[in-house]
Amino acid sequence: MNGAKAFFDTNILLYMYGGADLAKQARARELFQQYTHSSRMLLSTQVVQELYAAGSRKLRMPRRELRDVVAKLLELPLVVVGPAQIMSAIQTEERYKISFWDALILAAAESGGADVLYTEDLNHGQQYGSVTVRNPFREPL
Repeated sequence: MNGAKAFFDTNILLYMYGGADLAKQARARELFQQYTHSSRMLLSTQVVQELYAAGSRKLRMPRRELRDVVAKLLELPLVVVGPAQIMSAIQTEERYKISFWDALILAAAESGGADVLYTEDLNHGQQYGSVTVRNPFREPL
């Protein structure tokens, strides 16, 4: 992790704000703080949108709290998903046989210059283009 940028998928961020698994919650918070304090954090508009929707629906977060969380996330380095990321995602989806939404996360991570994508949704340790997937809840990292 020596200076590498990391992209966080929505599922990792959601653990920070809820769920029954306190160990995952603590790990997600620790990782998030580590990367935000070192200015190596990267998100996308897709991740923030998904967090808002899932935070409301799945976690039943109070609206005021959810708005505050979203406002803080929007202050972090952010990849705005646009035509280039969408076209890249279509190619990645076809090449790796993954969902379009996961491919769009990968496209945003790559276009933002991230070396690592933290997620539970893809294969731990697999390289997709220039981005390596890490599941932060698996050992070893």
